[in-house]
Amino acid sequence: MEHRGMKKWRPFATMPEQYIGLQEIINKQVEVAQPILTEEQMEQINFTLIEALHTNKQVHLTYYKQGQCITETGLIQFVDSLGDLFIFIDDVFELKNKLRLSDLIDVRLA
Repeated sequence: MEHRGMKKWRPFATMPEQYIGLQEIINKQVEVAQPILTEEQMEQINFTLIEALHTNKQVHLTYYKQGQCITETGLIQFVDSLGDLFIFIDDVFELKNKLRLSDLIDVRLA
């Protein structure tokens, strides 16, 4: 038996406009612009990285990724200043991470 005039139930077909707008605002708030470093700050970061590499000391790295500033602790394994690259092994998962030196915001010896 067929019911006429019955609407087919369509889950999630309509999302209120206000909600979508709100989501976008929330997402934008989380994103920050990448801080611009001075030559001096870059040199200091480089110096600290190389010191950490040679002394095998842990560092706190702050880097910029997809609109966010992320801080991790790890050991520096490799630094290539010319190639804008360094590798660190993070403390938590002990995984190798390849990062660009130009994404770094701050480096401190732990």
